[in-house]
Amino acid sequence: MSSAAAAAALAGLGALGVDARAQGGQPAAGAAAQRAETGYRGPMSGVAAVVNDKVITTLDVQQRMRLMILSAGRQISPQMLVQIQNQAVRDLVQEQLKLAEAKKFEVEIEDKVIDSELRDMAMQGGTDIAGLEQQLAADGVSIDTLRQQIRAQIAWQRLVQGRHRSRIRVSDEEIDRQMQRMREDATREQFLVSEICIPVSDPSEAQQTYQGSLQLIEQMRRGVPFAVVAQQFSACPSAAGGGDLGWVRSGELPAEINNAIVQLKPGSVTNPIPTEGAFMIMGVRDKRTPVVAGEQTWTLAYAAAPLTMGRNDALLALEKLKTAEACGSRALRQDLGPNVGVAALENLKIGDIDPRFHSALEGLSRGDLSAPVEIDGALHVFYVCEKDEGLGLPSREQLEDRAFARELQRISMQYLRDLERKAMVDIKLRAEPPAEAPPNG
Repeated sequence: MSSAAAAAALAGLGALGVDARAQGGQPAAGAAAQRAETGYRGPMSGVAAVVNDKVITTLDVQQRMRLMILSAGRQISPQMLVQIQNQAVRDLVQEQLKLAEAKKFEVEIEDKVIDSELRDMAMQGGTDIAGLEQQLAADGVSIDTLRQQIRAQIAWQRLVQGRHRSRIRVSDEEIDRQMQRMREDATREQFLVSEICIPVSDPSEAQQTYQGSLQLIEQMRRGVPFAVVAQQFSACPSAAGGGDLGWVRSGELPAEINNAIVQLKPGSVTNPIPTEGAFMIMGVRDKRTPVVAGEQTWTLAYAAAPLTMGRNDALLALEKLKTAEACGSRALRQDLGPNVGVAALENLKIGDIDPRFHSALEGLSRGDLSAPVEIDGALHVFYVCEKDEGLGLPSREQLEDRAFARELQRISMQYLRDLERKAMVDIKLRAEPPAEAPPNG
């Protein structure tokens, strides 16, 4: 964002009593110190909110707003400025709650971890941390507001995963059902999808949150990139990547979301979709036509036992392949017995497999063990770890990761709502939408 554009975009911050640009490209000097957490010396600050015994100042809000506006990279309408201010206050309140809860469970984030995140961000912009700090300061933003945001994000992620990761179970049956639905839907259109999650912390604020979501949609329809809005406003795990979900098929997402995206044209955005604890905004960036089934691929565990050990003993040894750790990162850790050879065979097309075994594999699905095939003085069996029908479907691991992320996000949002209900939160700074201009005449 250029300095001139930044000055124009930040002009609306005057309502909070702060210059849009500081002289000399540095944050404006003031009479009193900002809160210790920011490490920034700025103008005398009022109280924007109190979270338990912690104060959030109007200067904290100003700094966060500047950061959000700079991320947007363009001028902001008065309606959007109101949304940004209220969002900045909510974010800062939630960050205080997250950091306090993390401290309670002794989750601490070292400065070097934050420096690593800042270094990655700076590299994306072709600079280093010092350069990033100078760029922010040139538009009146202290890098400490970004540090605080990163610290809260990482601390909360570690806390939620540490306390609740072991509770999440994604069953094989659930993935089987989803893969079957996707096979059935594979001949339908595919959608390149992005998402924004706007959490509803309190049911009494649902209407206000819905209206705020509409303002975000209006800004995107006026040209603000979906990815920018997602990075600043979304509570989804995908926010860091601009809300990108990649290519999905009809039936892969929950029904209320699927029903909305199938009606969209590329480049369109849905209206807010109510879900459990949040409003979802979905964007469809592209569509592609239904796929035609290609060549199947197999991921197999293979074992062979010589008949010299006796047919019955060979069959008993090979039968263990079905209960062994035959697939995944721990493939074939279990010894099936002396003289029994085992191997993991990944992503094989049928042409890559000895034709003498084709009939044994015919009709098998994931989790099936083939009948033994007697060849060259040995019995051979295959266990099917994965079978790709040639439809370009996500792997089981990808579906498991998505299901895990969705459940972890649900737990995270519920956890935060519980903290907000129990906390003493007094928000003193609230922005109201500007009045509509009266009609001419």
